[in-house]
Amino acid sequence: MTAQFTQRRECRAAAFQYLYAWSVNQPASLNEDLRLFFEHMEHPRDHYAFAEELIHGAIEHVAELDGYIKTLAHNWEFERVAKIDLAILRLAMFEMLHRKDIPPVVSINEAIDLSKLYSSVDAKRFINGVLDRMKDKLGRDARKSTTE
Repeated sequence: MTAQFTQRRECRAAAFQYLYAWSVNQPASLNEDLRLFFEHMEHPRDHYAFAEELIHGAIEHVAELDGYIKTLAHNWEFERVAKIDLAILRLAMFEMLHRKDIPPVVSINEAIDLSKLYSSVDAKRFINGVLDRMKDKLGRDARKSTTE
């Protein structure tokens, strides 16, 4: 694995962890909460710049992302989606919709890997199904970034 790939994976894991905590207890001050969150991480905060971009983007677009999840999670009531799975979906959907420099299949694969590490055994099928339906709505090549 390349160093950049490993760093991006670490950043996605950090972003997921923060988004999960945020979904359980939204802070009064996002910036202060992020400062405290990154203070306890393994690397200096600048190592997690990509994670911060994902966190800010997912939170800024949370209403849009949740709208897609509600539409694409067939036979699931939104309120019943596990908070862990919701954080993973928000993260991946933000990437798919707003980070054209990342091929959608990369976002899907990373989300499935996060679900294997942090969620239930059945979560990967649910997450893959929702994200696969999202991929089909994007109208672009799922294997390429727009920078290729």
